[in-house]
Amino acid sequence: MNQSDIQNEKIKTYQILAEMYSDDFFPNFLVDKCKSILLELCSKIEKETPKNLVELYELTHAATDRFNDMENEFYENNSEIETGARECIAVDFEYIAHAYGFDDADIEELIATREW
Repeated sequence: MNQSDIQNEKIKTYQILAEMYSDDFFPNFLVDKCKSILLELCSKIEKETPKNLVELYELTHAATDRFNDMENEFYENNSEIETGARECIAVDFEYIAHAYGFDDADIEELIATREW
């Protein structure tokens, strides 16, 4: 999925996972996969139009679970979803929620199923 496929203008122009891309500790091909997870989350939000935080959290938890599934792939490439990555990913989840009008979304609840 390409960022240009997203309808939300705030997301189209946002630098997703910028801190991870700028850090050589994170292989770009893995960051690309992470970015795809977030873009697919945006697409689902646009298609399913969650009506409340409970519905939004269902979508963000599913996306978070996909990040969980990538942990071994990071380890296999001498990397990990560590403090800097955790912060970067969490902030982007929050940005996405706000971009779609969920200004009262709790950053910790957005990624509550995280194992990283």
